[in-house]
Amino acid sequence: MSPLIERKTGKRVAIPIETVDVAGMVAAEARLGPAHRQWLVSTAYRATPGAILVLPDVKGAIARVLVGVDRNDPLAALGSLPSRLPEGLYELAEESVIEDRDLLALGWALGAYRFDRYRTRARPPAQLVVDAATLRSVQPVIDATNQVRDLVNTPTEDMGPEHLSAAIRAHADEHKAKVQEWVGDELLAANFPTIHAVGRASHRPPRMIELTWGKNSNPKLVIIGKGVCFDTGGLDIKPADGMRWMKKDMGGAAHAIALAGLVMQARLPVRLTLLVPAVENAIAGNAMRPGDVIKTRGGQTVEVDNTDAEGRLVLCDAIAYAVEQAPDLIVDFATLTGAARVALGPELPALFTNRDQLADHVIGAAELVGDPLWRLPLWRPYRRMLESYVADFANAGPSRHAGAITAALYLERFVPETQNWMHLDTYSWNDTDRPAHPRGGEAQGLRAFYRFLSERYS
Repeated sequence: MSPLIERKTGKRVAIPIETVDVAGMVAAEARLGPAHRQWLVSTAYRATPGAILVLPDVKGAIARVLVGVDRNDPLAALGSLPSRLPEGLYELAEESVIEDRDLLALGWALGAYRFDRYRTRARPPAQLVVDAATLRSVQPVIDATNQVRDLVNTPTEDMGPEHLSAAIRAHADEHKAKVQEWVGDELLAANFPTIHAVGRASHRPPRMIELTWGKNSNPKLVIIGKGVCFDTGGLDIKPADGMRWMKKDMGGAAHAIALAGLVMQARLPVRLTLLVPAVENAIAGNAMRPGDVIKTRGGQTVEVDNTDAEGRLVLCDAIAYAVEQAPDLIVDFATLTGAARVALGPELPALFTNRDQLADHVIGAAELVGDPLWRLPLWRPYRRMLESYVADFANAGPSRHAGAITAALYLERFVPETQNWMHLDTYSWNDTDRPAHPRGGEAQGLRAFYRFLSERYS
């Protein structure tokens, strides 16, 4: 059941929901009749964010709903209501302290999401009636966000490299795009050595998946997603608590796939390439070892200091391949470092780019759509932390300082100075339930980058 339905003419009656805050309660109260004003007094209602007050009519049915909100967070305003309100039809009241109805509707729909592939949902969500223009505006973003969530939430047994390939091929079929893959030892023949090295120990062969779409005459856009479908850490094995949620280590690929789908659905005038290196970082007799040296696609040699720093290894071959196309822009998404979470917490992805104007543009877009990002620096003196005495550089080093920055600096080594490049280190996960953000897989930065790309290539 869809949480949003289009407003139609007829007798269907929806219950109005009015967003209020402490500052606006006097005006809200003045609009109510005597009985409802007394109900406010009797319930001692305070319009704090998330506080709901159901106002009954004389027959005991729901006549109106007041919900306390933070005006600065419209996405969260209605995000808990689909499961907290009784089943039925609701609509936004004309009177509201938040004017952005698209964000209110989006928050409602995102809050209604539940991952129920493996269990029965307790009850359907309440539904919000919206006008056709709002539905057209938000539905593609809802679908893309929920695709990210579904891909990340699915256990690895049902979300291996071949399943990421199937998700990409579904988009290709829908939008008449082309897909090419290199699987297993084909990666070596095609010169993707680091992708092969990371994934060769799994019973599921590693693969590089490429989707292309759009006219050759349009600006070239490359979107890359880290597709590590499970990360044991390799021979530098993770402890149990560190490995528990590693089904989400393909969150970067989930973002890239969903964003590519939005680009194609909107028919942005670009020549799109989607690249997803898809692997499992497993343990077997042929697993890569600490101290191994790999010659990358870009020609640089890399010493494997730590097999658990595998994401940057699969990404570097993809980035090198993207650079060969001389695109207007390369964007990569990755659940790359725990250090980014230590620095910024779980809700704020770390943005890196080699162009100030790109950072300004995407951060501005993020603010408009309520999808926050925070820029961290490519502090090049920290390259010394990745020095190797046997190779051009290492994939990690002994210092735990500035882990998100050194990971981004590793990737930057494969990006020419003349190439526009952006990298998002995203958690792709909600540890707990929040309004509009249910626990589990999450799209973080997806809406910001879609708005940014829509503006850049409109």
